[in-house]
Amino acid sequence: MEKMPILETARLLLRPLTLADVGPLFALTTIPEVIRYVGNRPSGSIDDARRYLESGALRDYEVHGYGRHAVVLKETGAVIGFHGFKVMTEIGETELGYRLLPAHWGKGLASEAAKVLVAHAWRGLGLARIVSVIHPENAASKNVVRKLGMKFERRVQVSFVEECELELHALERAVL
Repeated sequence: MEKMPILETARLLLRPLTLADVGPLFALTTIPEVIRYVGNRPSGSIDDARRYLESGALRDYEVHGYGRHAVVLKETGAVIGFHGFKVMTEIGETELGYRLLPAHWGKGLASEAAKVLVAHAWRGLGLARIVSVIHPENAASKNVVRKLGMKFERRVQVSFVEECELELHALERAVL
């Protein structure tokens, strides 16, 4: 299994997150529109965001060999979000998820990154199946996974979103 490579699209670089990314991550964990569908409470401080990064993506790299990537806009070099995989032990699945700063919504960037990440899941990570767990009201995220060919499979309850069941959309690697 290949470890956390830097992936590239026409407009983006996807690279492993580092502690230097705590600033952009803090923004992604405090903007109400960004966290509206993911069950997170806003980070109270930069230290909270650092702990979130350490216990999340950075831990996932050590435990699983992969995790979320920082999404870097090539044009400016700015980190505009994160995108990639997380092992969700609660439901026994590997999830493709993302967050982007609102200024970058509606430009096709999530879909652009998702396509290269799915290819990496099959070839680089050897995964046979990935899912996305989406709040039923999050039409934009459902549109992203639909473009990937993911299909709604079932509803799941997860501890981090208590108010409703989420939709699980799945994609399996084609075996030729």
